[in-house]
Amino acid sequence: MPTTLISGILILVGLVGIAVPVLPGLVLIWLGVGVWALDDRSPVSWTVLAVATALTLAGVIAQYLIPGRRLRAVGVPRLTTLSGVALAIVGFVVVPVVGAFLGFVLGVYLAECARLRSHRHAWPTTVHALRAIGLSFGIELGTGLLVAGTWLIGVLLSR
Repeated sequence: MPTTLISGILILVGLVGIAVPVLPGLVLIWLGVGVWALDDRSPVSWTVLAVATALTLAGVIAQYLIPGRRLRAVGVPRLTTLSGVALAIVGFVVVPVVGAFLGFVLGVYLAECARLRSHRHAWPTTVHALRAIGLSFGIELGTGLLVAGTWLIGVLLSR
C-alpha cells in the first residue's frame, strides 16, 4: 500500500509539473506508474505500465509535432520557431517557471519583426505561436490525465 501512495504522489506532482514547467510532468507521471508496476508485479500492472508507456511516448511526440506542423501550416518559418525556443531557454534560466513561456513568445515576435519589418505583420505570427503553446500544453495535460486514469483503473483492478 505505501508504494501505491508514493506512486499516487508522483503522479500528482507530475500533473502539477505540467502546469509548472520546472518539473518534468509526463516523466514523473510515467515514473509513478512504473514504481507501482515494479512493486505490484501482476499482469494488470505490467499491462498498465505498457499502456502508460505507449500513451506517454505518443503524447510527447504529439506535443511537439502537432503544434510545429500548425505553425508551419500558417507560414511560420523554422528560424522563427527556433528563435522562440532559444529565447524560451534563456527565459527559463532568467525567470524560472514563466520565463520559458515569455521567452518563446518574445523570440517569435522579435524574429518576425526582424523578418517582416513590421509590428503589424509580426503580431499575427506571435498569436499563432501562443495558440501553439496552448495546444502543446493541452496535449501534455490530456496525456498526463490519460496515464493517471489508466493507473487508477489498474490500481482498482489489481485489488
